[in-house]
Amino acid sequence: MKMTYKNRVADILLVNQLNSAGAVLIQGPKWCGKTTTAEQNAKSVIYIDHPGKFKDNLFLAENNPELLLQGDVPRLIDEWQLTPQLWDAARFIVSRRGEVGQFIFTGSAIPADKNKINHTGTGRFAWITMRPMSLWESGESNGTVSLSDLFEGKEVSSSAPDVSLENLAYLICRGGWPATIDMKMDAALRQSMNYVDAVCNNDISRVDNVGRDSAFAHRLLKSYARHQGGQVPISTIYSDLTQFKSSSMTEETISSYMSALRKIFVIEDMPAWNPNIRSKTAIRTSDTRYFVDSSIATASLGVGVNDLLNDLNTMGLLFETMSVRDLRVYADALDGQVFHYRDANGLECDAVIHLRNGSYGLIEIKMGGESLIEEGAAVLNKLESKIDTTKMKSPSFKMVLTGLGAYAYKRKDNVFVVPISCLKY
Repeated sequence: MKMTYKNRVADILLVNQLNSAGAVLIQGPKWCGKTTTAEQNAKSVIYIDHPGKFKDNLFLAENNPELLLQGDVPRLIDEWQLTPQLWDAARFIVSRRGEVGQFIFTGSAIPADKNKINHTGTGRFAWITMRPMSLWESGESNGTVSLSDLFEGKEVSSSAPDVSLENLAYLICRGGWPATIDMKMDAALRQSMNYVDAVCNNDISRVDNVGRDSAFAHRLLKSYARHQGGQVPISTIYSDLTQFKSSSMTEETISSYMSALRKIFVIEDMPAWNPNIRSKTAIRTSDTRYFVDSSIATASLGVGVNDLLNDLNTMGLLFETMSVRDLRVYADALDGQVFHYRDANGLECDAVIHLRNGSYGLIEIKMGGESLIEEGAAVLNKLESKIDTTKMKSPSFKMVLTGLGAYAYKRKDNVFVVPISCLKY
């Protein structure tokens, strides 16, 4: 039985980009729904990796690429990275036709051979990054609190769906993979384990045709999962893996594996935010370690719902990973980006959504409970007091994003408390 398509934030982004660019590249991890989303707008399609046509597609890409690009527009080129020559061919056609909305390229990896691409695509291509589904896209957030409204200074208050601790743990472990949303629990949870196995056994080597050890890839992902939400250097991960040390296991090896994981969009670290502040306190500039989805972390650690319920500290860290996924999806819809703040005095803010127009919101991520909410609000107020508003805007909003809670409301100190189950873009 074919699943009913669930609307995605990327639908809006794709339509907007097709109206302004000749070709649009949708990139992101495998299985996050890129092809299905592209198919909603495509008028014709070619699946490059079609088993019965793959060799022919490779031959035509080398010898007659324009033939593969013929068809009603927008024409979808799925898994384009297998035939990178099509990039230049599409750019040429777009230039010749002088029209927008000609092609949609989808890809789950950076091309292994960039030497086959001669042009950057500037002025012809637009880019969209897709991620696994946010809770609003999967239907597990009622969307009664809009980040857009918060940026516009509107008051928000609403009821949140009834989310139990057990249900929250399940959402963290299941992740936002579209195919799992309507599966039974056991089947859905198994998918993330299969995903990690596929990454380690195949994808991490196929991305750039460099043979990599599957067992070491599993150990690296486990170490990475233990450091989710931290600004840890390669040397720390190396130290974490020294019990498995071998002659070929160096910091350079780890860097190579991590580079491959970025190319297939498995890990997506968060850059540091560098605001104007009143004091001379140094701001830390290291990226924060994150997977693109919390389910990759749980599968890499080998933990499930009951494990999280028995270790609420770990659950809180992985709830942060899931929340960052959602915030990134929503920020894309608002033409923004998600950052992390930390200074030399130890003041740390989990997420800052910064829009292109200079507006920004400060967010602390907490599982729930009055003491944690108070802790998060104190951080937000302290950071706000440090910002030099003579040189940049004041924050549009301050928000404690929680996993549990029956209501979204505004505190007397102007900090919003918002359960993730009622948030949208």
